[in-house]
Amino acid sequence: MGKWRRRTAAYLLAITVVVLLFAVAYDYGMRTFEGSERSFIHHLRVVIETFTTTGYGSDAPWETDVMNAFVIVMDITGVVLIFMALPAFVFPLFEETLSTTPPTTAADLAHHVVICGYTPRGRVLRDELDARDVPYLFVIGDEDEAARIYDKGEDNVVYGDPESVETMRAANVDRARALVADDDDETNASIILSAREVSEDPADLRIVSFVENEAIADYHRYAGADRVLSPRRLLGESLGSKATASVTDELGDGVEIGEDFQIAELLVHHGSPLVGESVAGSAIGDRTGANVLGAWNDGEFESPPRPGRVIDEHTVLLVVGTESELEALKDLTLSETRRRRRGSVVVAGYGMVGQSAAAEVRPSDEVIVVDERDAPGVDIVGDATDRETLEAAGVADARAVVIALDSDTTTIFATLAVKQVAPHAEVIARANDADSVPKLYRAGADYVLSLSTVSGRLIASHLLDEEVLRPETQVDLVRTATPRLEGRTLAEADVRAETGVTVVAVEREGDLITNVGPDTKVIAGDRLVVAGTDDAVNRFNERFC
Repeated sequence: MGKWRRRTAAYLLAITVVVLLFAVAYDYGMRTFEGSERSFIHHLRVVIETFTTTGYGSDAPWETDVMNAFVIVMDITGVVLIFMALPAFVFPLFEETLSTTPPTTAADLAHHVVICGYTPRGRVLRDELDARDVPYLFVIGDEDEAARIYDKGEDNVVYGDPESVETMRAANVDRARALVADDDDETNASIILSAREVSEDPADLRIVSFVENEAIADYHRYAGADRVLSPRRLLGESLGSKATASVTDELGDGVEIGEDFQIAELLVHHGSPLVGESVAGSAIGDRTGANVLGAWNDGEFESPPRPGRVIDEHTVLLVVGTESELEALKDLTLSETRRRRRGSVVVAGYGMVGQSAAAEVRPSDEVIVVDERDAPGVDIVGDATDRETLEAAGVADARAVVIALDSDTTTIFATLAVKQVAPHAEVIARANDADSVPKLYRAGADYVLSLSTVSGRLIASHLLDEEVLRPETQVDLVRTATPRLEGRTLAEADVRAETGVTVVAVEREGDLITNVGPDTKVIAGDRLVVAGTDDAVNRFNERFC
């Protein structure tokens, strides 16, 4: 029984008791003070008429003050009960009548991804699957939540207990390509077992689960998970990797497309000779040989970047080239001071995310950890939003500051504080909520990684067997055949303008052609390596694949 049904039942019982009590009292009063000889049923009818405001005249007028006062009380009580009935009974009844009941079966859906739960990272995964035209299905265990999601236009949802074998069958898990267990740690283990019971051939169903407590990851593997992911550890590693790649003079990890040919992201630092130059005016291609595929600024990605777009110290360039070309461009993104200085990396917050970030940075740089609580590994005990704490941590001389705090509000305030103490410090921040990302950029963060984006995109990369430049970005690197493009040059098809993707290379008869230009002609058997956002890749697939 739903909550409103229980409330309605209690209300109806209470009002029945109140009406009967008033009827007994009214019957006694009429006989005692008014000398009425009418039946109890008549007096009950008068009470009901009064409560429902359908009539007052059956016994009016009353001669005694006692009965007039009693009727006044009865009138007020009836009105109050009516107003109580609206939110307790009438409104929920109309809401349930008008609401849409979520489906409980997946009909003929097959070769899909089943997502048990509806979290921010699950929604990121949904967007990734949408961009690849891969069917998916959410399994929601709470009926009200399932109805709300279904009413919002999410058609690919079924209501049912994800731990139940019957629900797994209703979701066609036996015909699914993959299942994602996205609930709490214990529930996820039960989901894995139910899915394995339904799947006829375990090799046909890939199962990925999330854990908050890494100590129980082996339990999930034993239950049948092919891969177990810890979102906070992944985020910490991504934060640390980004800090290491951006503060070192060496090229950070990129994606290797072929032998000595990579695609990577490079942050333009304060004091770089590129700052203030337009994309065209910087002549990056002539100076380094690398090509600029796109540019990030304040969380917004543009590909290809406009020739007149001005590069500033917060710009992140998406570039492609040989290792030596990218090394030359990396050197160009640094200031003279930054090239010579060896500074530390300050990590603010030492939970799971902060610990993972610090561990990623320590092999290459000195790490100073700041946390409110004293614990092994913490160097400075204090509030990361406090100026004195930041000065004690040496933020002014640090090469980068990684903010790995649990609260987005505190992270925003800490970013503002760091920029006050060290305006040119590179700030790499964690965000729990995707809505906080633009706020952090406005506060002065140079790079922001969302917990849901990192975990959602990483799992998409695993399920789709596609390389993603970094799990924290919205840039994909995809190898694909393009039968609708065969026989045409890239210029004739106007690939970039029509879709927004950049063709990085062409795989042809086992060789990788990296010298790709407008006159490059696609022939039968070619596989194109393209880079772009989710939406751009989706448009490219729809138009040319």
